[in-house]
Amino acid sequence: MKIDRRAFLSLGLGAAAGTAITPVPWKLIDDSSIWTQNWPWTPVPPVGKVTHVNSVCTLCPGGCGITVRKSGDRAIKIDGRNDHPINKGGICMLGLSGLQLLYGSTRIQTPLKRVGKRGENKFKPISWGEALSLVQESLQTLRDEKKTKELACILGAQGVVADLFGRFFQTFGSPNIFKMQTAEDISAAGLKLMQGESSSIAYDFDNADYILSFGSGLMDGWGAPGKMFQAHGQRKSSLKQSSVRFVHIDTRLSNTAAKADTWLSVKPGTEAVLALGMAQYIIQENLYNSSFIKQYTNGLDAFKDLLDKNYTPQKAAGITGLDEEIIRFLAKDFTQAKRAVAVFGRGSLESPGSVQEFMAIHALNALVGNINETGGVWAKPTVETNNWIAAALDDIAIKGLNEKCIDPDAKDVSNRPHRLIDAIGKTKESPISMLWVAGANPLYQLSDQTSVQKAFEKIPMIVSFSSFMDETAVQSDLILPDHLYLEKCAEIMTPPGIQKPIISLLKPVVNPLFNTKHTGDVIISLAQKMGGSIAGAFPWSTYEECLQKRLGTYWKKLQDKGFVETESYKPVKRFLTASRKFEFTGEGHTAFTFNLTTIEGELKRFPLVLIPCDSIRLVADGSPTPPFMMKSLEDTVLKGNDVLVEINTNTAKSLGLKYNDVVSLSTPRGTATVRVNVHAGIMPDVIAIPRGLGHSAYDDYLAGKGVNYMSLIGPVEDTVTGQDAAWGIRARLSRA
Repeated sequence: MKIDRRAFLSLGLGAAAGTAITPVPWKLIDDSSIWTQNWPWTPVPPVGKVTHVNSVCTLCPGGCGITVRKSGDRAIKIDGRNDHPINKGGICMLGLSGLQLLYGSTRIQTPLKRVGKRGENKFKPISWGEALSLVQESLQTLRDEKKTKELACILGAQGVVADLFGRFFQTFGSPNIFKMQTAEDISAAGLKLMQGESSSIAYDFDNADYILSFGSGLMDGWGAPGKMFQAHGQRKSSLKQSSVRFVHIDTRLSNTAAKADTWLSVKPGTEAVLALGMAQYIIQENLYNSSFIKQYTNGLDAFKDLLDKNYTPQKAAGITGLDEEIIRFLAKDFTQAKRAVAVFGRGSLESPGSVQEFMAIHALNALVGNINETGGVWAKPTVETNNWIAAALDDIAIKGLNEKCIDPDAKDVSNRPHRLIDAIGKTKESPISMLWVAGANPLYQLSDQTSVQKAFEKIPMIVSFSSFMDETAVQSDLILPDHLYLEKCAEIMTPPGIQKPIISLLKPVVNPLFNTKHTGDVIISLAQKMGGSIAGAFPWSTYEECLQKRLGTYWKKLQDKGFVETESYKPVKRFLTASRKFEFTGEGHTAFTFNLTTIEGELKRFPLVLIPCDSIRLVADGSPTPPFMMKSLEDTVLKGNDVLVEINTNTAKSLGLKYNDVVSLSTPRGTATVRVNVHAGIMPDVIAIPRGLGHSAYDDYLAGKGVNYMSLIGPVEDTVTGQDAAWGIRARLSRA
C-alpha cells in the first residue's frame, strides 16, 4: 500500500463538517438581536451617552482583550479589542455573551446565610458585617483550640487573589490549600523532568509550519480561543502562499478535527502511544535533528531502547488502531517540516492528562530540534512582579503548618482535590471543620460526584465565594458573593500556551450592581479582623492597593494601555537540568517507563468506552453557560432536556439503536438516561458525551438539561503527579 501526500491529506468527513461549523452564529453578533431575545430579565438599554471601556475577558483562561460599549451607565455590547496581543479583535461566543451573566437573574446579590437544610437552597440575606463576623468567630475558635489545620480551601482563583488565600492560610496555620487541577500543571511537571523548567509549555503557532495536535481542541476552547481563531484564520487566508499543515489526532470528528487539514482517528487514550511509535521510527531511520540531539540532549539511547522494546510502529498500530504505514508516514512528514510542533493537552484543557503523555508528545519536539526556536515550543515565560515581605508567624501558625497536609504529597499547595474528598470519605467525622471554596465549583467539576456529595455533607461549615448560585453554593452554609469580572480589578498573566510575556489589566466596566465584594477585599478584611500576626501580614487597606504594589512599575502602563507585552522576548537556548541538557526519559528517571493511564471498568460488563467531548458552545469548568450559548446548541447535542451521546453507525446497528432512541447509559460510577446520536465520525465501540451540561443549579435555561459527565467517571491518578488523569471510562448502553 502506497500513501501519497494527496491521499494522506484528503478526508471527506472533515471537509464536509468544516463547512457547517462556525464559532459564532450571526444572530448573536447583531446588536438588535442581543436585546430583543425573549428573556424577560433582559431590559432594553436606556438612551444615553455612548462610551467604550477596554478590559479583559476572564470567562476562560484565555485572557482576551475586550472593548465594552456602554449607553449611559449600562454595558450594552462586548467586542474583541483590536490592538490586544492575545486576540487582536477576535472574540468567542462566550465572550460575546458576558452581559447575560452580568445582568442575569441568577447572580447572588448580597451575603447569604443558610436557614434550611443543606442543599434545600434556603438562605436569608445578611449584611457584610454579620457575614464576616460569623467567619471570624469560627476561625477564632479553631485558633483558640489550636485546630488551625481543620481549615481548608479549594481554589480555582489564580494570581494575586490566590496568593492572598495562601498568605492567609500561612499566617493562620493551615497547610490544607487545594486548587483545581489543570493541564498546565501536567506540562509544568513534564518540563521540570525534561528541561528543568518550572513553567508550563508554550507554542509559537504564529510561526510554525506544521502543527500536530494530539487531541488538543484548538478550535474547541483550548488555551486562548481568540488567539486560536485568529491563528487559524490567518493560516487559511495565506494557505496558497504557505505550506502550513495542521494535523489533528482524535477519537472523534470534533470541530477541531473538521477544521484540520488531516484528521486521524485513534482509540481513546492512545495518543501517547502514537507519539512514541512515531519517535521510534524517527530514531530508527535517523530522521531526527542530529545537531540538536548531539549538542542539547541526553538519554536518547535509553529512550531508544524503551521504544524498540515496546513502541515500534507495528506495536503502536495494534494499540492505537491506526495503520502502521500511516504512523511511519506521519513520522516522516513531521520531520520534513522546518518548524513542526507537537501539541499536548486534550480537549479544552479541562482534563489534565498525564505526565507520561506530555513527555511522549514533547519528545517529538526535541527530535526535530524545535525547542526554544521561532515557530517551536518553549517554557511559558513568566513576568517578574514585586514579592511581598515574608509574613511573621506566631506559635499557633508554626504548629499548624508543621502538621501534614491532608494530601501527604503536597508541598505548598495541592492540585489533587480528589484526595481531600477521599480523606473525608474514609473517616466517620470530617478532618475539616471549615471549607472555603473560591473560583471553583467542586460539586460539579470533580469526578465521582456521589463521593464528593457525601464528603461535603460531612463538613460542618462550608463558605462559598461564588457570584452565582452554583452547585457548591447551594450546599454552602454561608455565601460571600464576589463581583463579576466586568465589575472588578485584577491582573491577568500570560494565558495558557502563549509564548511571550503578557500582563493584562482587568478594569471595572460598570460599578457593582449588587451588594457584592471583591474576594481579595474579603480576605484582607478577615485578616484584619483576626488581628495579631495575621493582620500584620495584610497591611493593605484594599485589594486594589495590594495589586498596585504587586505590579509595581507595570501599574501606570497597565492603567493607561490595559496591557504590557514584551514583543522582543526570545527564549534562551539552554536547559536547567543537572546535565544542562534535554532529558528524554526525565531527569532522575534512568529506568523510566511510560505507564500510560488505564481506563476504568471491565470489558465484559462494559463493552463500550465513554469519552467527553468539548465544545466552544458549552462552559465545562462549572461556571454557567449563558442562555445565548445554550440556544445555539444543535439538536444532535441537546434535545429538550435530554443530552445525546455520539455513537458510531456500525456500533449503533449492532446494538439495535437508531437516532433519538432513549437509552440507559451506565458506567462503574453512575447511570443516566440519554438519547442516541448516530454518527459516522466517531470510532466503533466508543461513545462521546458533551461536557458542560447536567447542572442541578443556576436557572431554567441551564438546570436539568443533560448529564454531568463527571458524575459518570471516577479519578485515575497520574503515576508521577497524583493528579486525576482520567479521560474515559468503560460503559454500556441499554434500552431505557
